[in-house]
Amino acid sequence: MSFILLFILLSVAFYLVMKWSRSPGTSRGGDASSAADFDTGPYAAGGAARRPGTGGGGNYAKWVGGGLGWAFGGPIGAILGYALGSMFQGQASRRGPNYGPGMPTMTGDFNVSLLVLTAAIMKADGTVKKSELEYVKKFYIANFGVDGARHYIKILGEIIKKDFDVQEVSRQIGRFMDYSARLQLMHYLFGVAMADGRVDDSEVQLIEQIAMAMGLSAADFQSIKAMFVKDTESAYKILGISPSATDEEVKTAYREMAKKYHPDKVSHLGEEVKKAAEEKFLKVNEAYEAIKKERGFK
Repeated sequence: MSFILLFILLSVAFYLVMKWSRSPGTSRGGDASSAADFDTGPYAAGGAARRPGTGGGGNYAKWVGGGLGWAFGGPIGAILGYALGSMFQGQASRRGPNYGPGMPTMTGDFNVSLLVLTAAIMKADGTVKKSELEYVKKFYIANFGVDGARHYIKILGEIIKKDFDVQEVSRQIGRFMDYSARLQLMHYLFGVAMADGRVDDSEVQLIEQIAMAMGLSAADFQSIKAMFVKDTESAYKILGISPSATDEEVKTAYREMAKKYHPDKVSHLGEEVKKAAEEKFLKVNEAYEAIKKERGFK
């Protein structure tokens, strides 16, 4: 039944989006300052006129609607409905269908979850910093192209305006998203928090709460945290071991973490996410090399 409701919702949403994109003079929603903040830089609005059938609501349907599964239900679905409803003048549904266990994680699920949690981190310290926004823009351009980045950032601008329960969102992600994808989300959230050169305590606390609600282990949280918050034991923390570990334990830990963080683990979410996972995998290798150099073994 849930799949039938999902199909109906997607069909109605696509129709409304296409209708909106064809309506002349229709506002996209949001105030002027918000539009300026979230549509600037290398993909700012303006310039050459769009060709018929390009841009507008049709592209939002392509970038956001495609591949969505469980994320169209529950608290994430409600947030996405709010964002799209604001952009499409309240025409889009504000709630998704009921969702049930067993629905697979899709690329759209990951991308929407990323948008919602990014909004939460950007608001964690009370201000949305330009450095954080620029980090987000660069990430989306690098992983989804200029066109895709434009649409994701516009939706992020709407999500940031809304207050929502981060714990509920994180629990939904933990219930449906596979573990490797959750690890990748965690790595990205620390990147957003670190965009201004430091991680604020309020941001670390929120990310830790998200990790717990998503069902990540304390060791895995500390491992990813150590990739961004450096201290004298960071290399060991990344591998999930203590400095007292033997050389053999270091080698074993490296093999286990390299397997856990391998980009192929998230290949089902698309080449864009797999490419982003390579940075996390590189940190594991760098940590291992640092320990090998320190101890003098091969």
